[in-house]
Amino acid sequence: MPIRTESRIKIAGGVRAVWAYLCDVGRWPEWAPTVLECRVRGGAPLQPGSRVEQRAKGILWLTRSRSQGVTALEAPRYVSFAGPMGTSAARWGMELEPLDARQTDARMWIEVDLGGIMRAVPGRILKGRIQRVSDLEMAAIKAAVESATRADAES
Repeated sequence: MPIRTESRIKIAGGVRAVWAYLCDVGRWPEWAPTVLECRVRGGAPLQPGSRVEQRAKGILWLTRSRSQGVTALEAPRYVSFAGPMGTSAARWGMELEPLDARQTDARMWIEVDLGGIMRAVPGRILKGRIQRVSDLEMAAIKAAVESATRADAES
């Protein structure tokens, strides 16, 4: 049975602003703590079938490459990915709903099918870690979008 987590946050910014930030994969290191560099293979915009290539933090000071595929995309409301999380297969996605013209309800979900050495980690411990990281990521997305929204309003 997969481990599943969800994080939800209200962002003071319109859906299109949140969407634009999420789809700018070059900015993922700003909010994803394990991502050091990120790009879409071939330089095209995100679309179903795209591959997102990352250089990620590894064990100790090492880095590793990883790739995630875009499995679904419905602009500006929904995007999902599939790829590895350690030795396990994982899927994750973002769903955006407008609360009004200037506020967005953002939800991130993550599902992990435990495999390999990760099966040795108790599920509740791994789920708690994934939840904590996801909550931190959502707070960082909120801060970045709200900061940009404030700057746009002031100029």
